[in-house]
Amino acid sequence: MGRRKLARTLRRLGGFHRLLTIPLLLAQFRRSENGRWVLYGFLASAVVLLLASWALVLGLMSWQTNHIFGVVVHDVIAQSTIFLICSFALIWFMRDLVLERNWRLAICSAALAASFLANIVFVATSRADIVVLPMLIVLLGWRWSGWRGAILACVAAGAVAAGTWVGSPYLRERVQRAIDDVEIYRTTHVHNDVGDHIEFLKKSIAFVGEAPVIGHGTGSIPELFRRSTVGQTGATAVVSVNPHNQILAVAIQIGALGAALLLAMWVAHLVLFYRTGLTAWIGTVVVVENVVSSLTSSHLFDFVHGWLYVLGVGILGGMIQRDRP
Repeated sequence: MGRRKLARTLRRLGGFHRLLTIPLLLAQFRRSENGRWVLYGFLASAVVLLLASWALVLGLMSWQTNHIFGVVVHDVIAQSTIFLICSFALIWFMRDLVLERNWRLAICSAALAASFLANIVFVATSRADIVVLPMLIVLLGWRWSGWRGAILACVAAGAVAAGTWVGSPYLRERVQRAIDDVEIYRTTHVHNDVGDHIEFLKKSIAFVGEAPVIGHGTGSIPELFRRSTVGQTGATAVVSVNPHNQILAVAIQIGALGAALLLAMWVAHLVLFYRTGLTAWIGTVVVVENVVSSLTSSHLFDFVHGWLYVLGVGILGGMIQRDRP
């Protein structure tokens, strides 16, 4: 009986307990010199995933998968996020190699980064990463050369956006489908992907309004959504287990105080990585990607994305603290 009660309690905590691992990782990798090997392993696994994805696309490999074309494991959002982090890490690494005049390795790094980005643009991308990508380009320019770099990066982001829009039918189809879904939901209120997300947000805001200070309790989201669909039709009849917004997912369960703590955590992690250097930049990419994508998903409560954030912040943050004078 005690074990069942404990298991039920842990399930109700959802992804909250996962965040408690971050201080432990910070403490471990503040003392350890092996953080870089974790990064090498992550990059190596991402390269294997990249090669498999391109092999599927080019017809060099046959693989029975339940995912969309070009996605080997996990889902399109997870694959796109992993490739995004690796590509911007390699871009910074390429810049360091150029400053060291290591041209051969710099070219290899640039080619690998381009392969990751090309897969995102032409094969499989999440809608959130379409927004994250230009933001990271501008942030990269600012980290390199201040406001002048940010302005140049804005120009570069505009050129990249125009080029990818013209050259990628897949990207145009993804954006157009989202626009069509919004219009269909607005006029007919029927069930579709983007329309469902809008409906979830509306209901979630209402749930927060019912208990704005202390929330409805951990694990309450599925039951709240289930009750809200009784007697409904169309998009309002779709049952969800999360509001597809991280701030609302926290506020529904533990109120405005919990949402404030979530925002404070993100700010603290951004401040932790507000430094120069490759490690700090990778940490910044991890945090910024999570913050932006969490506006349309509850990524901290998802298994892959939640652990990707926890491990990224914990390991990279520990490495930063270890190198700090």
